[in-house]
Amino acid sequence: MPHVDIKCYPRELTQEQKKALADDISQVLQKHLQAAEHTVSVALGYISPEHWKTQVYDREIAPQMNNLAKKPGYEL
Repeated sequence: MPHVDIKCYPRELTQEQKKALADDISQVLQKHLQAAEHTVSVALGYISPEHWKTQVYDREIAPQMNNLAKKPGYEL
């Protein structure tokens, strides 16, 4: 039962674009994790650039750096 929680800077995406993004991510999880479509969930949250370091990088990225399958190409 994979769940993906995407955090990014605010974007003006339509509902259709958000659905297409979630569908694409769901398909990748289905392919690589052999997950059934109905078991995948995708969340999309917007974090302002001025809050990225404290709300995302310091809390989620930096403490998990050794466990990240894809590390960011930046340090804050």
